[in-house]
Amino acid sequence: MDYFQNFKDRLATKEQEQNKRSIKFYEPIDAVRVKCENREFIMMASNNYLGLTHDIRVQQAAIQAVQHYGSGSGGARLTSGSFPLFNELETAISDFKHTEQALIFNTGYMANVGTITALMNKHSVIISDELNHASIIDGCRLSGAQIERYKHKDVEHAEYILKNYKSAHKMIITDGVFSMDGDIAPLDRLYELSKDYNALLMVDDAHATGVIGNGRGTAHHFGLTDVDVQLGTLSKALGSVGGYVAGRKELIEYLINYSRSFIFSTALSPADIGAALEALRIIHDDSSVVDTLRKNTVYMAHKLQAMGIDCDDETPIFPIVVGENDRALTLARELKERGIIITAIRPPTVPVGESRLRMTVTAAHSKEQVDYVAKTLHELLVDMNIH
Repeated sequence: MDYFQNFKDRLATKEQEQNKRSIKFYEPIDAVRVKCENREFIMMASNNYLGLTHDIRVQQAAIQAVQHYGSGSGGARLTSGSFPLFNELETAISDFKHTEQALIFNTGYMANVGTITALMNKHSVIISDELNHASIIDGCRLSGAQIERYKHKDVEHAEYILKNYKSAHKMIITDGVFSMDGDIAPLDRLYELSKDYNALLMVDDAHATGVIGNGRGTAHHFGLTDVDVQLGTLSKALGSVGGYVAGRKELIEYLINYSRSFIFSTALSPADIGAALEALRIIHDDSSVVDTLRKNTVYMAHKLQAMGIDCDDETPIFPIVVGENDRALTLARELKERGIIITAIRPPTVPVGESRLRMTVTAAHSKEQVDYVAKTLHELLVDMNIH
C-alpha cells in the first residue's frame, strides 16, 4: 500500500468538498488587529474575549515570571516539582470558582481528555450533549465508557436516558457556553438531574470563564455552588495557555494520581502561569473589563438583529449560518478583502449544511470597529442574497 498516495487522495477529496484546511499566518498588532502581507485587518475570529493578551499588566507578569523562574518548567510536576506560581494560580482559580481546590493542565483539550478518562471507564455511562466540543468527545471515546448523547440542551431527553441507568456509575457532561453557537447550557436543570439520578456533573467553561457569571463561569451564572467538575481554559479570556479543573479536594487528588495527561506531561512554562494569574487577578479585582465585553456583546447583537439575523446577546459568539461550504468560504473571502477576518466554519466542526461564519466580539473592540464590521457584513449578505 502506498500510504502517501492515500494521504494525497484523501486530501484531494477534502479539496473537492471545499473542506480542506490550511494554516493562516497573521502578525498581531494588538488584541483586535492583525497584519498580513502589509495589510491591516480587524480580527473578529478570536477567543481572546477580554483582550488581555495585550494588556501591559499581563505581559509584564509573564516577563517577570520568566526572569524569576526561567523560560521552561523542566519536567512534569510529579517528577521535578512545581514552582510557587502554580500553587498561587490553583488557589486563585479555586477561590474564583468557589471550590475547594483546582489543578492546572497544559491545555483545555488535555484537561478534558485527562479528566474524563480518569473518572470514567468501560463500566461507566456518559450522558453527553450532542454539540459538546471535540475534546469532550475524544475524552469520552478514550475512556471506554458507554456514551449516550442527548439532543442539544434537551433536559427531558437527558432524563429519558438516565432512567435506563439508575444504578450505573455515570456522569453528565456539557459545555457551559457552546463554542459554535454561543448559547448557554441549562446547567441548573442538569444539576437537578445529576442529584435525582446520582450522577456526576461536569461542565466545560472554556468559553464561559471571563464571559458569563460575572466572569466566573456557568455555575456562577446559575447560582450553583457544588457542581462536581468545573473545567476550563487559560487560553481564551485569560489570555494565556493551559487548562484547569476545579472541584472538591478528593477530585483534585484523584486526578493528580489517575489523570495520564497531567501525570505524563511537562508542566507549563512560568510565563504561561504568570500571565494567567495576572489575568485572573484583573477579572477578580476590576469588573470593568467584563462589563465592557458585555456592552460590546449587546451592541453587536442589536446590530445583527436589525439586519434580520437571528441571534441573542447572551455571549460574544455570533454564528452567521449560511448553509453550504462555498457560501461560507466566499463570504469569509469577501470580508477579508474589506479588512475583516472572520473564519468560515465547516464540517465536521458543524453539521453538514450548517456551514457558517463564527464571529466573536471582544472587550477590546471599539464601537467604530463593531459598526464597520456590522455594516460590511450586512452589505455582503444583501449582495449574496443570504438571509
